[in-house]
Amino acid sequence: ASAYEVNNSVSLTTAGVNSEFFNRAYSSASNRQTWTYSTWLKLSKNGVNNYFFDAWKNSNTFFILGVSDAGRLVFYDIVAGTDYGKQTDRLLRDTSAWYHVVFVSDTTNGTAADRFRVYINGVRETDFNTDYGDPPQNYNGSVNDAIQHRIGYRTDGSTSFNGYLAETILVDGTALDPDSFGEFDSKGIWRPIDVTELTVGTNGFLLKYENAAGMGVATSGTGFSVQNLNQHDQATDVPSNNFCTFNPLLNNAGAAN
Repeated sequence: ASAYEVNNSVSLTTAGVNSEFFNRAYSSASNRQTWTYSTWLKLSKNGVNNYFFDAWKNSNTFFILGVSDAGRLVFYDIVAGTDYGKQTDRLLRDTSAWYHVVFVSDTTNGTAADRFRVYINGVRETDFNTDYGDPPQNYNGSVNDAIQHRIGYRTDGSTSFNGYLAETILVDGTALDPDSFGEFDSKGIWRPIDVTELTVGTNGFLLKYENAAGMGVATSGTGFSVQNLNQHDQATDVPSNNFCTFNPLLNNAGAAN
């Protein structure tokens, strides 16, 4: 009864030619070495690319974070054609579950393997299917540069996220552990905590999706413009109150009873 309750999420889909996502062009660069991105997500479609955060300058310089069509969590940053990042062994294919993803950029770290770190439901991922390499120390990546940033979209592939997002936050200038965003309950289940007291920094933001008329309005920091989103895209399916949803594998439209 005392657990923190998330009130809203946003439902994003690729509907025909109209993809639903958030975008914002940063007016000035901030800390491109140290930052933390956290979001809760619930997939509604497998077998497609579900990227939920990117920073885009051009086809040779960009950052992406999301779930590939094979179900692997993918993150990489490419600057002037040289890329760094990884794909997890672990597959995220459960469309009935909420996942919590934390990505940490900490390129001032003296340990190469700790400069890009990713956590799923409070646990660090260390087994990778594909390894693009670790960035050099003090590497300046694409996130927090004065370029376009998008939530729910991958620019270079023109692919959108299919599912729900909740409690999306970027902390500019600080490398945080997942316990800044969640905690394990007495049964070992990872659950959200209140993040409104976190200082998000110059280019940081906290999107709670609680304003149906302005889904890109930020609780902290600067908000985002919305593309093809309406009030009905606000949802109450959240990590602290998980709703039943249709199984996308059971696509029997038109089948005889």
